[in-house]
Amino acid sequence: MSFIASKTVLVVANETIGGRKLIEAVKERAGDDVRFILCVPQNRPRAGLVVYDDAVFDAAQARVELALEVIRDMGIRAIGEVGDPDPYTATVDAVRAYRPDEIIISTYPETRSGWLRRDLIERVEDATGLPVTHVVTDIETEGLPFHVTLAVANRTASGDELLEALKAKADAFTEGEQRELFLLLVPQEGGDGAATRRARTRLKLVQDRLRVRGLYAAGMIGDPDPYTAIMNALQYFRVDDIVISTFAETKSGWLRADLVERVRRATGKPVEHVLQSEQVERTPA
Repeated sequence: MSFIASKTVLVVANETIGGRKLIEAVKERAGDDVRFILCVPQNRPRAGLVVYDDAVFDAAQARVELALEVIRDMGIRAIGEVGDPDPYTATVDAVRAYRPDEIIISTYPETRSGWLRRDLIERVEDATGLPVTHVVTDIETEGLPFHVTLAVANRTASGDELLEALKAKADAFTEGEQRELFLLLVPQEGGDGAATRRARTRLKLVQDRLRVRGLYAAGMIGDPDPYTAIMNALQYFRVDDIVISTFAETKSGWLRADLVERVRRATGKPVEHVLQSEQVERTPA
């Protein structure tokens, strides 16, 4: 039986997509005949000499997937899409495509929001004529209603050690009120098309192995430099801790570059180092 919504609510957010106040606003409007459209505009990374379009899109798509997982887990009907890098254009495009009855726009507080400095709320109201609710969320101080672990790996992404470490983290949250969600980051080995395909293959393999075990993970590929990739991921997402998987130091360029300690110092977040004992690569060439 097909679902016909009597009301459609468009939700536009970027880095605040999983904020508590935004989730509360969605729950207040939820109903059996209501559908939600999540639109996440892309945003450009601050770090790195080269901007990889695939990585930028992946970051926005991962935000969509994490938010959908949380909302659907509450029994709320929702679909999502990645929008234009300009939030105004992304919103107007989504209005034309889905014809919503209401718009919710989530931003950081005014002192931190580029969207508000561009008068996004007023411009959308004028252009669409729809009721627009502005939800202000500061996830850095308010936190998220779920726990997010950033897992970083490349050639060791398919290793059992990483899988077991993530499973242990998820098990630790089964007795609490929060849910564990994983964000997988696979830096590319180079910037060409072949490197992108290898990274995507590794990413999908890990996601599939986690889902078989009942764990949910959104994923993205990143800058070839793992430190830059991690810093960009932390721009896109608020994470609680980080897991970095490598081979032993004699085989790992990441360890020779002191990646784990550099990330600890730069982020101030708990960083777990998972050592892959055997150089086993399940990724097809």
